[in-house]
Amino acid sequence: MTASSLLHRSPLPRTFYARPARDVAKALLGARLLRLVDGQRVGGIIVEAEAYCDSAEPDRACHGTRNNGQPTLRTTVMFGPAGHAYIYFTYGMHWMFNVVTGEPGQANAVLIRALEPDTGEWIISHNRRKQPRSKWTNGPAKLTAALEIDNKLNGTELFSAETVLWIENGRAVLPAQIASGPRVGLGKTPEPWFSKPWRYWITDNPFVSQYR
Repeated sequence: MTASSLLHRSPLPRTFYARPARDVAKALLGARLLRLVDGQRVGGIIVEAEAYCDSAEPDRACHGTRNNGQPTLRTTVMFGPAGHAYIYFTYGMHWMFNVVTGEPGQANAVLIRALEPDTGEWIISHNRRKQPRSKWTNGPAKLTAALEIDNKLNGTELFSAETVLWIENGRAVLPAQIASGPRVGLGKTPEPWFSKPWRYWITDNPFVSQYR
């Protein structure tokens, strides 16, 4: 691959993200998430994603409903505009990568939960400390470690032609190949939000997280 082809990017446009989170979450399945690491492309096919704050009523599982629904220093990016990276730290050790969706002023985002690695795999292997390939990116904290995604990329324009983090077209996924179920790691989130089936994944893909 030449230096010029490494620099060429074909990111999905901002308009792709300017839709409700559930629509974007399903549309992202099969798309390819890429990151430039030391000039090398690293990434893979998105196989699992979760939607947040995509409701007329406040989603009690969503960061954006805290602070009386007003942005905080942590959540400002989540309130838009669409097409930016929302990255936060959790459990004192993990970074989580989300794409901002919907209309400006309303907290709306999709958490990318798992990838099928297919680009820069030697870098991913190194970053994942030579774990088995099946466990490189089968979870949201694993994929951020694999792709070196952290708070320095918070707010990144995913649609920019010069971005170091972007999502582009990958492979087609038919509606019949998409499964859904409750979101993961919601703690004491009350019902009905705890059980909302707003997590989507590609059926039978081995890189989907353990939560089937």
